[in-house]
Amino acid sequence: MIEEKIFVLVDLDTQGFCIKCSAEEFEELAARDGVKQAPHFAKKQWIFVDNLEVFGNAELKKLVERSRELVLSKLPKKRKRSIMDNGMI
Repeated sequence: MIEEKIFVLVDLDTQGFCIKCSAEEFEELAARDGVKQAPHFAKKQWIFVDNLEVFGNAELKKLVERSRELVLSKLPKKRKRSIMDNGMI
């Protein structure tokens, strides 16, 4: 979580998870096997991934980092600055 904003949701039972992606990535990622539009989040470019094995480690890390960046970018400048000043980025 970043300032009470979620950037990853994980289902511990299935190892499925939701992440935010850019509008440009959304359709491409949602069309892949094991990935679909996240229920209740799809309008805001969130995808649901069936399990951790859908992506390789490097791609998964990149997607989670991108999700975090997208959520962080929506915060007010003052809150972003506070996070950066506290070394939370």
